[in-house]
Amino acid sequence: MKYKSINPRFIIVVTVILTAALLRLLPHWPNFTPIAAMALFAGTYFDRKQYAFALPIAAMFISDLVIGLHANMPAVYMSFAITVLIGMSIRKKVQVGSVLLASLSSSVIFFVITNFASWVGNPMYPQTFGGLIECYVAGLLFFRDATYGISFFMNDVLGTIFYSAVFYGAYYLTLMRFPVLDKSRF
Repeated sequence: MKYKSINPRFIIVVTVILTAALLRLLPHWPNFTPIAAMALFAGTYFDRKQYAFALPIAAMFISDLVIGLHANMPAVYMSFAITVLIGMSIRKKVQVGSVLLASLSSSVIFFVITNFASWVGNPMYPQTFGGLIECYVAGLLFFRDATYGISFFMNDVLGTIFYSAVFYGAYYLTLMRFPVLDKSRF
């Protein structure tokens, strides 16, 4: 069959990715978004690597066209490609602990990569080790005002954990209700 990869399970995973991209467009605290959870989920549940990388990154790019692009976009996309890899690493053992650790890891990786890119491209910080540390400290304190959540970094951590719980939990409950969707049956 020409379209054997397009099955109910595939459609559910694509629906989660599209929902995540749409949720990103709704009002939210800065960085409290489903994007990292979407990349983790895609890495975990797409059997084909090209889908695991292409679909969440394409969904993110389309939503970025609406939200706006910035100079550090390559760092953002690189961190989400790594997040897809993290999702792939938990495929065989999807449990609460592994999803939680994957969520935390992806948030830390996003923070490290994007703040490094900010340091490299921003003349505000000296291009020294001290300037890099200053950039990371500033990143931790960014948007510390309570009207924007806890902080830019903690919003990312909490958003990724929350949406991972929603996506993985909903998928698990769906599999319990419709066991035919389990990939071992295709």
